[in-house]
Amino acid sequence: MPLYDYVLFDADNTLFDFDLAERRALQAALEAHGYPFNDLTEQLYLSVNRALWHRFDLGTIDKDTLLRERFAVFSRVMGGEDDPEEFNRFYLDRLAEGSDLLPGAEALCRALAPHCTLAIVTNGVSHAQRGRFYASPLPPLFSGLYISGELGVSKPQKAFFDAVLQDLHIPSHARTVVVGDNLLSDIQGGINAGLDTIWYNPRKLPNPNGPFPTFEVSDFDALRTLLLC
Repeated sequence: MPLYDYVLFDADNTLFDFDLAERRALQAALEAHGYPFNDLTEQLYLSVNRALWHRFDLGTIDKDTLLRERFAVFSRVMGGEDDPEEFNRFYLDRLAEGSDLLPGAEALCRALAPHCTLAIVTNGVSHAQRGRFYASPLPPLFSGLYISGELGVSKPQKAFFDAVLQDLHIPSHARTVVVGDNLLSDIQGGINAGLDTIWYNPRKLPNPNGPFPTFEVSDFDALRTLLLC
């Protein structure tokens, strides 16, 4: 008997290799807009983007602001006069092509699918997330793809998970777990919703101040063993 009947997976850097997809999309977007793709420009974009996503997870900015400002700031720093919304659209079109999974992710999901109901829960942009998900081998194994922009509420808010639980007709929180790599959006989100959580932490990062997950794993073998114990 599996430990949980319902497993809600985060997408990026939990099942999908977002870093690889992001790097390819960023290179294509920068070069198409006349910027070099090198360590300087990559780190500039990443620092701006990650700071904005953190503010989004905290609820201090909305998704439209995030998507507009990341390329607006990049362009200003680089001395350009780009349309940030067009820049972002171009980037997202390329990002939607990045369906690479992390090594072992497909095997994990195939092992779990006969025993558990699987779903994706993500704050990513709908266009990109749907393109990547449906180009991957995962759709036949999953019962739902839940994206914050489509639900009108985002992780870590309780209402996001409440909407997912309702749509999946999940009868008991006790048989449901959230699996993700992000302590704020995934782990705190699951806690906010009264769900068990598993922190996927392949880099074995410290977590002295919480939020504290129900379980922590550093690889998919350990996750599989835990869920199918």
